[in-house]
Amino acid sequence: MALLHLHFHSDVLGMAMSADVILPQKNTSLIGMRTETSEHFSTLWLLHGLSDDHTIWQRRTSIERYAAERGIAVVMPAAHKSWYCDMKYGGAFFTYITEELPALCRSFFRGMSADREYNVIAGLSMGGYGALKAALTYPDRYRAAASFSGALDIAAYVHGKKEENEPGWYSVLGDFDKVEGSRNDLFRLAEQNAAVSLHPSLYLWCGTEDPLLSANRRMKEHLDALGLAPAYSESAGSHSWDCWDVQIRRALSFFFD
Repeated sequence: MALLHLHFHSDVLGMAMSADVILPQKNTSLIGMRTETSEHFSTLWLLHGLSDDHTIWQRRTSIERYAAERGIAVVMPAAHKSWYCDMKYGGAFFTYITEELPALCRSFFRGMSADREYNVIAGLSMGGYGALKAALTYPDRYRAAASFSGALDIAAYVHGKKEENEPGWYSVLGDFDKVEGSRNDLFRLAEQNAAVSLHPSLYLWCGTEDPLLSANRRMKEHLDALGLAPAYSESAGSHSWDCWDVQIRRALSFFFD
């Protein structure tokens, strides 16, 4: 596998951005790892959580080794504390993540395909929210999505947390009372997705000691009621990397087996 650290300019955001990319590399002599490649390979768009950046999945998991087992690319972008939203007062990070960044990566790396069947998206916590938001908004772009300990009920979450950093939340979402039912509300996006014929496959996991468990259960029930039943599981664990390292491997099996 090849690991690339990308630094480039985003026209959408009007500033320099960073992403780390793992690419399949055919080899026969590398000890302990072998990767087969093809003309086109699948891409996992892997999103970080609120307190992290684009380097965190490499630092806390063995994502490069897991990707090598399947010959896939992994794109890990920086998104700051944007909540993967087109912010009320800030950058258009959702447009950047779902439109500009994929186009840039496909121009850089010829093996990446825009075909829906070659693209999946996943993330933890804030990134779990972002992954589902992308897949439910654009089911024609992502075959599947996974959320680990996702902050999936953003309307409830912001009302519970807004006093901790109210100006920051307002800059992302605007009027707190208008979040529910908006383009940032996953429950509303799920309803819209249920009304069309193309649906991404969904994988949700949350730990039973995680404070976001109730939100994940509500989302599971909502998706079930809409006929979008996800592959859903809970197990012992909290909001921690020992859990997410296990879950990314299980999600890869869900995506590619």
